[in-house]
Amino acid sequence: MSEPIRTFEQLVAWQKARDLTRLIYKITSEGPLARDFRLSGQMRDAGVPAMSNTAEGFERSNAGEFFQFLSIAKSSCAELRSHLYVALDVGYLECAVFEDAMGKARETAAVIGGLRAAVKRHRDAVRRGRNRVDGTQGTAQPVREGRR
Repeated sequence: MSEPIRTFEQLVAWQKARDLTRLIYKITSEGPLARDFRLSGQMRDAGVPAMSNTAEGFERSNAGEFFQFLSIAKSSCAELRSHLYVALDVGYLECAVFEDAMGKARETAAVIGGLRAAVKRHRDAVRRGRNRVDGTQGTAQPVREGRR
């Protein structure tokens, strides 16, 4: 069994979002897109939340909040894909650059969506009172510090 994830930096979804954000900053800093401050800013503003909402959701206290933040992160990828189409349609991006960025945006959204589905399953199991790994009924016993 693998080690539990303890920090958001260990999440593949966050790592993919980080790579996507890096790429978006690169392509919005070059060529004619760099001179369209509004569109390049909107693209950056859509890329960064995929990364930051994944991180912030991970640090929240419950699965319901994490699920909501992942929903926002995933929808930010959709917003970014829409902006990529605009950049392509007005001639700011070459097809190869567009395809690379679009592929990374889709992949990031898919990974975030997979994590969101796993968080939903966990959240729903907890709501039903199933908190054991094998999915059977059970009650969690609180850990009491100082008592052995």
